[in-house]
Amino acid sequence: MLQSLSIHNVVLIDKLSLNFEKGLSVFTGETGAGKSILLDALSLALGERADTGLIRHGQDALSVTAEFSIDEKHPAYRMLQDNELDAADTTLILRRTLSKDGKSKAFINDTPASANLLRQIGDTLVEIHGQFASHSLLNPATHLGVLDKYGKLEKQVSDCHNAYTDWKDAEKNVQRALAILQKAKDDEEFLIHAVKELQAFNPKTGEEKELSERRTALMNAEKITESLNAAYQILSSSAGSDLQSKITTAMRELEKADRFMPDKFKNILSDLDTISEGLAVASDELENIASSFEDPAQELEQVDERFFALKDLARKYHVECDELPATLSDFEQKLSLIDKGEDELVTLRSAAENARLNFIQKATLLSQKRHEAAKKLDNAVAKELPALKLEKARFVTQIEDLSENNFTGDGMNQVTFCISANAGLPPAPLNKVASGGELARFMLALKVNLAGLEDIPTLIFDEVDSGIGGATASAVGERLARLAKERQVLVVTHSPQVAAFGSAHMQVSKFTKDDAVLTTVTPLQDDNRLEEIARMLSGAQITEAARLAAKTLWEKSCI
Repeated sequence: MLQSLSIHNVVLIDKLSLNFEKGLSVFTGETGAGKSILLDALSLALGERADTGLIRHGQDALSVTAEFSIDEKHPAYRMLQDNELDAADTTLILRRTLSKDGKSKAFINDTPASANLLRQIGDTLVEIHGQFASHSLLNPATHLGVLDKYGKLEKQVSDCHNAYTDWKDAEKNVQRALAILQKAKDDEEFLIHAVKELQAFNPKTGEEKELSERRTALMNAEKITESLNAAYQILSSSAGSDLQSKITTAMRELEKADRFMPDKFKNILSDLDTISEGLAVASDELENIASSFEDPAQELEQVDERFFALKDLARKYHVECDELPATLSDFEQKLSLIDKGEDELVTLRSAAENARLNFIQKATLLSQKRHEAAKKLDNAVAKELPALKLEKARFVTQIEDLSENNFTGDGMNQVTFCISANAGLPPAPLNKVASGGELARFMLALKVNLAGLEDIPTLIFDEVDSGIGGATASAVGERLARLAKERQVLVVTHSPQVAAFGSAHMQVSKFTKDDAVLTTVTPLQDDNRLEEIARMLSGAQITEAARLAAKTLWEKSCI
């Protein structure tokens, strides 16, 4: 709620600080005293457009500070956290300055902020109802949510949202599968050719390296076989045989010694045995390798053909040679999708249709509940209208069924609050058919019924008593007081009947200081308050009859 408002150099206000309480605060004063200045100043602190015409004559700048108390569940608290602003306690201070050169600065809890953020936060704190004020209920986009809150339809709305999400996700799955299938069909001829070609070639991972190494070897076959033959001759010649014989003889001698020193020569004997076997193996391996170059020219031709064909295939399919087997597998899989894809698509379409029907079921139930809530709201508002001098008016919650293409997570309805101000006229949207005073009273009738449902803690009514008096004004005051049990309510009024219902009373007046006309606001208590209500009843000359009538009004408002 609004705790305090400090104003400096705004139009006729020099310096002014006001404190506010819960309940209904009324502002009264003679015409031209400056009541609208207070609303202009507060609107500035709430982020509305800055106008240098608000700067008091002869001054260079103005400033306005509004202090609010909020709890951690209020949307403004979360907005502070989202924008990394200090939200350590439940005090929220909005401040705005404006200089003659048009430069405006905004502060939130003494931290510089944009006017746009100030306005977004301000919209969650205060709602002003009056001839020139705009507020959420004038925007049809808010009416659906208001009706759902009034009807306590949170569960049905949540079910509808979840069903809508499931439906749209299922449709995305269909579209995704359809795109894959269509792409596969578009590429079918290419895929058939590619799979046939790659299967016939049968590429292997690592084949490029193997062919390259073999190709190098074949190109140098003469040098390699020459070296191999020389090595083989050495191992198989008399010199090689002599070496083998010496190893054998040495092993026999060591075996004799081993009888006297068991296991002492075990490792040496093992090493000699390994050398002996290695010589035999090496000789056989050399012979085998040498025999692999029996016809190098013919094999080189075959290897070259395979090697360059492998390279050509890799270039053709824009992959590395080692990726060709995986490419073949991918192409084979895509071909199989053409056969399996149709079956999968049927399954996905069936799931999407089931999700659609589930959403329609949930949305239809929600729509039925909305119609029930709308009828209840219409009847509740209708009961308020006669006492507010709107006896010929009708309030209608219009629910329109949307086409399927326009369904949303909120269901299949569009909701608009409409009124018919006079008998015989068709209902039209709320903000298009009512005058300032009528609109404020319509808003009052609505707010009385929606009081416990909204997050905005402070409501301001301006000109709510325009063109009315007597019993109608008293009815307005009674409803404002009723609304103030749920919300902090501030009202600018010319009606003594409305003023009598206030739990706090502020008198706005002018005075002269140093040849300058200034506006001030004085909190009234008891006798002073009765005197102000009497002035509102009788005018400049306050009579005893007016004082008595003022007392009667006050006593009635306290019943």
